[in-house]
Amino acid sequence: MTTMTRTERDSLGEMQVPHDALYGAQTRRAVLNFPVSGMRPYPAFVWSMALIKRAAAEINRDLGLFRDVHVGEQLISGTAIADAVIAAADEVLAGQHADQFVVDPFQAGAGTSHNMNINEVIASRANQLLGFALDAPQRPVSANDHVNMAQSTNDTIPTAIRLGCLWRVGELLAAVDALGAALALKSVEFDGVVKSGRTHLQDAVPVRLGQEFGAYARAVANDRERIATAAERLRRIGIGGTATGSGLNAHPDYHPHMVRRLSHLLGQELRSSGDLFESMQSMADPADFSAALRTLCITLTRIANDLRLLSSGPATGLDEIRLPAVQPGSSIMPGKVNPVLAEMLNMACFHVQGCDLTVALAAQAGQLELNVMMPIIAHNLFEMMHVLIGAIGAFTEKCVVGITANHERAYGWLARNAILVTALNAEIGYLNGASVAKEAMARGCTIREVVLERGLLPADRIDALLDVRAMTDGGILGIAAAG
Repeated sequence: MTTMTRTERDSLGEMQVPHDALYGAQTRRAVLNFPVSGMRPYPAFVWSMALIKRAAAEINRDLGLFRDVHVGEQLISGTAIADAVIAAADEVLAGQHADQFVVDPFQAGAGTSHNMNINEVIASRANQLLGFALDAPQRPVSANDHVNMAQSTNDTIPTAIRLGCLWRVGELLAAVDALGAALALKSVEFDGVVKSGRTHLQDAVPVRLGQEFGAYARAVANDRERIATAAERLRRIGIGGTATGSGLNAHPDYHPHMVRRLSHLLGQELRSSGDLFESMQSMADPADFSAALRTLCITLTRIANDLRLLSSGPATGLDEIRLPAVQPGSSIMPGKVNPVLAEMLNMACFHVQGCDLTVALAAQAGQLELNVMMPIIAHNLFEMMHVLIGAIGAFTEKCVVGITANHERAYGWLARNAILVTALNAEIGYLNGASVAKEAMARGCTIREVVLERGLLPADRIDALLDVRAMTDGGILGIAAAG
């Protein structure tokens, strides 16, 4: 079968491109040069670049920088060219032509191939909108001269990284908020469940199950704040620095106008980075945002592991909580149900932390006026956000919301906990307490029985001090009881 092609040209010469492709020679070269992963750019990377192209066309048009172009005997005004570029970019922003963005994330340094893929698609579509076929011998809209006007890969890619993260940060924060809210509701629901605390995976003084879940909710809220704070620094953009930060080939008013226009199009406040050279050299802000996502994953992994422990068994484990049964857990053991949502969250978090390491290594690899590792920084940041949004949402809806407490098992373990003797420290002393705990564990009896047998305290005093609910409120129980 013969694949129809058309001839496209770039500065290196001619290339054969699929006849109906909107992209051109430079994109085709990248496809052939980098057959690495088979992956495509994340929608966030396409969307954010298209947003820049749209804004740039509008600003450069208003600054009078689009010139009229003769195509044969036909005169195409600069305004018409700019408007066609804007219309084509709007189509990309609306999700059209997604199959035309074909450059592998592992590509040429800095992201020139991705930038040209965007430029070529928008230019081809703009030409079509002006009435020129893809294979027309002459076409008015140029990928480099018009779509990329006043831009360089070196300032558009770092700006796109920031815009792409900001585009989805609301989704991510909403997912984190929903998880925190679900955990907070469980903390209220489980407030009456007194159970054995555990440190070093060994028995410790009592806690309420609600206190454990309240701590989870607070930890998630803290990480949410870290992400939001890091996202604020992503609002610093350096568009207009062009190749090295000097702004060569960009109008002096281009940068401030772009900041304002991109703010409007994004629907979020952006601001100038204050130093266009720094914006190009440094990937510290994206690395900081990545680190905030990593910290969230540390918290989520810990919570998922706790839920797996607390629900373990049920016959031979802790079994203090029950997770929703969402699917059979074994192909050979009938009736087995596993904590699959918590396991999924673990895997997602491990993957995100691996992506963060890639971002950190790439961020430190910048040299002089540019970080050429930006494509992999972009890909990993967008992947981190995509995975977290999906994983947190599923974990919240299919696991946390449906968790129930096993009151009987929680109290059963607590009744056998010899560490309850800690509440008697103020009256019988640490060494007596240690001796009582040792005997209670050896004999399999309760702290109350041993203390009463030894005559260390009267029965009513023991009962007052061994109020397990009161223990979870802290303080010195002996003093509180005497008062």
